[in-house]
Amino acid sequence: MELLKELCQAPGIPGREQPIIDIMLRELKKNCDSVQIDNLGNVIGIKKSAKKDAKTVMISGHMDEIGFVVSYIEKSGHIRFCPRGGHVPRVLLSQRVKIYGKKILTGIVEASPAFLNRDDMNKAPEFKNMHIDVGLGQKELQKIVEVGDAIVMEGAWIEQGNMIISKAFDNRIGCYLVLETMKQLQKKKLNVNVLALGSSQEEVGTRGASVAARNFSPDIGIALDVTAAFDTPGVPDAQQVTKLGEGAAIKINDQASISNHGMVSFLKALATKNKIKFQMEILPFGGTDAHAMQILGGGAVCTISIPTRYVHSPSEMLHKKDVKAAVDLLVKFLENADKCKLEF
Repeated sequence: MELLKELCQAPGIPGREQPIIDIMLRELKKNCDSVQIDNLGNVIGIKKSAKKDAKTVMISGHMDEIGFVVSYIEKSGHIRFCPRGGHVPRVLLSQRVKIYGKKILTGIVEASPAFLNRDDMNKAPEFKNMHIDVGLGQKELQKIVEVGDAIVMEGAWIEQGNMIISKAFDNRIGCYLVLETMKQLQKKKLNVNVLALGSSQEEVGTRGASVAARNFSPDIGIALDVTAAFDTPGVPDAQQVTKLGEGAAIKINDQASISNHGMVSFLKALATKNKIKFQMEILPFGGTDAHAMQILGGGAVCTISIPTRYVHSPSEMLHKKDVKAAVDLLVKFLENADKCKLEF
């Protein structure tokens, strides 16, 4: 899990994924025939099949995490910020963030007291009424920080039994699944070509995967991402989506893509045959890189998800056994992908 920890703790908001690009490049070079980086920052590892006319499967984990950029520095030294990706404002109050200027500063997200009177105590302030306090004056701060600098939520890596808590499981866990799968397939001969993608800017509209899918036109696409686990008190079973510890989630659909029925059936059969724990997922909102691969690739897609509690917060939580199940299932799929029959 050291690689996953390294991925999660590194900063990488949309459009500023370079630290993650460096890790993906380093690791994919060990296990792929070739690796390239395109002009949007996508990292693509290529493992070729010895089989003539082999189909191509793209597996994608997006590299970016939600974050912010500095938009203005007040005379008081407080920082105004602009979000990149989908944030829940109530999650941010009193949280620590890191600002990546000429050096790294730690700040606290707060709202003006004018918006925290008794009537507003139970309301989440808007971003325009929030600021970051690093405890420095404007002149001193401007020597270190400027408009456009990246800001990342701070969330420590904590392991407790089979549970792990960290920032940025969305979606460094997808990156980890890509890397660990390619590691396990390094010495194996496959009947399909594999494109191992670390995609950029997913959190602002699957932009990286769109470019990669257009450029490579894979026959099949598998997105690797987190999904909601609402297995907490007060949530009816029918609305929990997934549960931690119940295995990798095979997505049927979300708001942005519908998985190919043949792929879903094939993944279920592989999991059952190989005694890999799995659960089915229907997510009534959101989307993954599968959307981009479905529209701009070959059309046939599915998502393998890791159930995660408290997504888009500094304290996301997942289960180690679900991660292992996802790797095992993805490896088995790529070893047998030429036998997968698409259904419409």
